[in-house]
Amino acid sequence: MKTKTNSKKVNKAWLHDHINDPYVKLAAREGYRARAAYKLKEIDETLHLIKPGQLVVDLGSTPGAWSQYLRRRMSPDGAAVGELNGTIIALDLLPMDPIEGVTFIQGDFREADVLALLETALGGKQADVVVSDMAPNLSGIHSADAARVEYLVELAIEFAQNHMKPQGALVAKVFHGGSYNDVVQRFKAAFVTVKPFKPKASRDRSSETFLVGMGLKH
Repeated sequence: MKTKTNSKKVNKAWLHDHINDPYVKLAAREGYRARAAYKLKEIDETLHLIKPGQLVVDLGSTPGAWSQYLRRRMSPDGAAVGELNGTIIALDLLPMDPIEGVTFIQGDFREADVLALLETALGGKQADVVVSDMAPNLSGIHSADAARVEYLVELAIEFAQNHMKPQGALVAKVFHGGSYNDVVQRFKAAFVTVKPFKPKASRDRSSETFLVGMGLKH
């Protein structure tokens, strides 16, 4: 019973924080599906990664807030609909409601046939930017979760190495914990410049942070 009570307290605390979160309110006001849009927005506004005319791949895209931000950023007048100057390809294991101008592929990024669909959507072109908000279902077992996180980041880096322009950039969600230093080293081995980034929209108590790799080494 005690565990149940604690769980209820945690849920109530989360709900209270969520309802009163300024980014949740801002997302509702500005038409974003999730507050996560402001994480990518801050990274982009700091590092100037996203530009009209680009080809951008959004890995782990559902519910679509990052794709929505990309779509507005690549629209001539910042609109959520209408003209789009560029290409956005989104992929997720879960379904995603359509976003005008965004090509969505539902499937497991780890499976060869899904990766083949993504390659077909690229049409022989290389991405300018790859963004990855992929996160595993966490089990609570520290070593297992660390390995899962590291594996997804590894896949994102590998995808960027195979399908991104040499001067491109990868933005990937990571977590502070057992695998963090290994993931940073993997980024440093793959990219000329690596910047860690903790956006204001990422809650203080969350262990999530983002790594940005710019310019492929190989």
